[in-house]
Amino acid sequence: MSADLVRDFLAYLSAEKGLAGNTVQSYRMDLAMFGKFLAPRGKGPGSFTRPDIIDFLDRMRDEAYSTSSICRAISSVKGFCRFLLLEKVISEDPSENLQSPKRWEKLPKALSVEQIKEVLSISGGPDGTGKRPFDRALFARNAAMVELLYSSGLRVSELVTLRLEDINFSGGFIRVVGKGSKERVVPMNGRAIERVKGYIRDFRPALLGRRSSEFLFLTGRGAPMTRQRFWQTMKAFGKVLNIDLSPHTVRHSFATHLLEGGADLRSLQKMLGHSDISTTQIYTKVTMDRIRKVYQQHHPRA
Repeated sequence: MSADLVRDFLAYLSAEKGLAGNTVQSYRMDLAMFGKFLAPRGKGPGSFTRPDIIDFLDRMRDEAYSTSSICRAISSVKGFCRFLLLEKVISEDPSENLQSPKRWEKLPKALSVEQIKEVLSISGGPDGTGKRPFDRALFARNAAMVELLYSSGLRVSELVTLRLEDINFSGGFIRVVGKGSKERVVPMNGRAIERVKGYIRDFRPALLGRRSSEFLFLTGRGAPMTRQRFWQTMKAFGKVLNIDLSPHTVRHSFATHLLEGGADLRSLQKMLGHSDISTTQIYTKVTMDRIRKVYQQHHPRA
């Protein structure tokens, strides 16, 4: 795979398409993996074929990559092919009409309301008695992040990049910059507001020290919180509770619980930041599966 063409493609995505840095990095990783697959075949940007792409996807399936990872890889390869056409490197698109695998194969995992309550309870940690102020600050940060994640259904990348100016406490909402640098406004509940207020007022200064930062959630060194570090924090909570927990699980739970409570799909689509409502509709199947399970468990004739 030509490094120059891939670099030009990534620059095109960033400068002309306006894609976010995390999205561009995902394209970079997918194309690096595709290039590594093509290398033993002696294929490059101008010579790989549709069968090469299909074999690559089959390899991903054989190696147990998730459906979402395969879908993303297809999107990356198709985008690269369109770029190659634009640059006249190829005259025909080998990825044309390539279908993504059905995303129903793996439904989103949603916790029960009782499990979410446990998560929100443990995320605050102990009351801090006898603990150093710095430890209490970390507990308060974790509690605020988890509470806000469930309150507003944010993506983890959106959560860790929140700035102080993005929070409107009096209005009860957050300004979020999502995929493709698209902005949206999402509500936050009273419990989350109090958690975040308390963190900013009483604990954030301990993490910040003498430094300054526009970011809301900080590491122990005063730097912006990372996706990887927060993912590790969530996994630690899940281990204590013996549940499979991740930031994405909490976002799924937010969406599922709203639908179960009677929210409409359009409103949920806006809150989640989905560009296509078909992405949001997957939660209706999750909800129906839960209803069916309850029916089968409790109906005397089921």
